Amino acid sequence: MKRSRPRGTADLILDTAERLVQTRGFNAFSYADVSEELGIRKASLHHHFATKAELGAALIDRYHRSFCDALRAIERGSDDARERLTRYIELYGSVLRRKRMCLCGMLAADVDTLPAAMRASVATFFAENETWLAGMLDAGRRSGALRFEGTSASVARFFVSSLEGAMLVARGGGGGKVFDAVAHHLLAEVGKGAGQARRPARGRQRAARGRTA
Repeated sequence: MKRSRPRGTADLILDTAERLVQTRGFNAFSYADVSEELGIRKASLHHHFATKAELGAALIDRYHRSFCDALRAIERGSDDARERLTRYIELYGSVLRRKRMCLCGMLAADVDTLPAAMRASVATFFAENETWLAGMLDAGRRSGALRFEGTSASVARFFVSSLEGAMLVARGGGGGKVFDAVAHHLLAEVGKGAGQARRPARGRQRAARGRTA
């Protein structure tokens, strides 16, 4: 049986800091909070992450890689565009059910106060997220599984913005039902009339065969 790698101090620091960012925000926690929760000295934190900016950069990098792994798992799990969209939305829903927010969404709220490297990393996260989603939307439209107005890039940005906003409203008091309602609306918007474009053509073919017979 393959044994999982023991989690070292750096991993535990990242786990704790990630949760604090997702529940409080980047500017609302300190190394003292992390050291108190883990029962280690602040000097140990500085040994692994010399500055809070360095810790923040490591958090984004790990979160980004984990998100990309999840996107690849969605691709492997199904060829159906609507199923992929549903699973994509669930990435956000699962975070919300843990009473957390998207890490990069929380960082975006503090973006004006973040170091330049962190701002760039947050922007890259959202850009790559939208690029993946746009590609998936394009493929769904080509197959006839999805149907929507506008470019896939604009719809992808609308999806990401809506999901991030729904998480905020849900956390602010609307609850999970708010997020679920937004998710349902998004799926309905890209599914309007999907698969119908080819049906009239088949009807015309049948009619043509009837006239020939």
